[in-house]
Amino acid sequence: MPKIAIFEPKREKMSATTIEFLSKHIGKTVNMQGWLMGKRTGKGLAFLVMRDGSGMCQCVVDEQQVSPEVFEDTRRLTQESSFRLTGEVVADERQMGGVEVRVKTLEILSISHEYPISPKEHGIDFLMDHRHLWLRSKRQWAIMRIRNTLIMAIHEFFQSEGFIQMDAPIFTDNACEGTSTLFATDFYGHPAYLSQSGQLYGEAMAMAFGKIYTFGPTFRAEKSKTRRHLSEFWMIEPEMAFHDLSMNMDVIERFLRFVVQKVIQKNTVELEVIGRDPAVLQRVAEPFPRITYEDAVAILKGEKEVDGRNALATLEDDLRLVKERAAVVQEEIAQREDQLKQPGLKKGEIGFYQSRLQALKEELSDCEEQMRNIPIWLQSAAQFRMGNDFGGSDETVLTRLFQTPIMVYNWPHEVKAFYMKRDEQDARWAKGVDVLAPEGYGEIVGGGERETKLDWLIEKINEHGLPMEAFEWYLDLRRYGSVPHAGFGLGLERLVAWVCKLPHVRETIPFPRMYGRIAP
Repeated sequence: MPKIAIFEPKREKMSATTIEFLSKHIGKTVNMQGWLMGKRTGKGLAFLVMRDGSGMCQCVVDEQQVSPEVFEDTRRLTQESSFRLTGEVVADERQMGGVEVRVKTLEILSISHEYPISPKEHGIDFLMDHRHLWLRSKRQWAIMRIRNTLIMAIHEFFQSEGFIQMDAPIFTDNACEGTSTLFATDFYGHPAYLSQSGQLYGEAMAMAFGKIYTFGPTFRAEKSKTRRHLSEFWMIEPEMAFHDLSMNMDVIERFLRFVVQKVIQKNTVELEVIGRDPAVLQRVAEPFPRITYEDAVAILKGEKEVDGRNALATLEDDLRLVKERAAVVQEEIAQREDQLKQPGLKKGEIGFYQSRLQALKEELSDCEEQMRNIPIWLQSAAQFRMGNDFGGSDETVLTRLFQTPIMVYNWPHEVKAFYMKRDEQDARWAKGVDVLAPEGYGEIVGGGERETKLDWLIEKINEHGLPMEAFEWYLDLRRYGSVPHAGFGLGLERLVAWVCKLPHVRETIPFPRMYGRIAP
């Protein structure tokens, strides 16, 4: 029989080495390719900061060690130009990643036009309008890589615990929690909505498979511009047959501990880039306090203390400290502005002062926001009424007294979704749980045990004014083999915001969609 010819692609003699693995090639010559983040030049030397998506690295070009053509090409490179190079990897603990590259050859692939995002200060609207380019910055790079770690850890956790990933529809003909915050659309002549949760479908799938989780985009049409709101975001929603509220809280705690510890293990460089202290995140190893709604209200109003600390007194101390810090920052801003006015400054000095000045102005802005907010929070906490739902400021005040996430459970049934199970011992309460992240980040998980009594569920659907016919399939889950079951939903972007300690969720997703913004 004739031999079958096997096509083999032509391979380059030496494939490109990515920056994240350079430390494994110390003393060796490597090929690299990427984009220019920054450049500074001295007499006979050029220092190029290359990024390739996996990391950043300083590449040194010595005029005495390269051809005249290579050194001239180095001079031509502009910010975000793309290029290839070969060079020797040298250990240098002062540099990011502990290495630098001594360049031997360099090839320009593309000379970038004048890049619109420069080291100077840019307003948030400008950066959001240029989100497609802002993603290339070191901070956004680090945040997105941490997001990726969290996503992979989420799948790893649930798969290792025997869950099956399932998919809930994005088009629905019913509202999981009412229609006031839904995007309505037309589905071949029938009214439909973009899903705000896959939870109801998750319950159906759990009755078939035992333990499932969904992970997909969800939509909320709230006209809100707070730091916690997006119109399109990603939700992780597990549902578990034969689970009660206590078992549900156990799963949530194990889950959050697992995914956060994965970031601590895998993203040392990225956490350093964004200035996030991993020791703070390591506190997830400690048990999460579990507090009833009634006790949480007493803590919020300053009627009950936590380890000798009072919520209202702590807030007053926070206000005093932030005022003192604002005064210090304002003084340093004035000093840096004076330094920039000095004649004869070198380019590197100017860049350093500008960078520091921008960071100081951002910190001052944060201080000023806190000085506006804390008095409002104090008033809101003192006047909070039992039976109300917690707002963002209430969650901030409450979590200020804890260093780990806390679980608030047994809520007034009036403030929870119609499907939440009523407490058999006291029907005033719904067996729900909200997990509030520390450092003022508030709710990142909402869940609970699901109602199994058919008549109570019908009563709640009527009470919420929902169309009964749209939920007949959901009621079937109680008619045919109902069992105790529970689940929860976690907003990925809120988790990223807390883990990275970000002031706003708009930095937690590549292209945010929120009230007033649908581009780029």
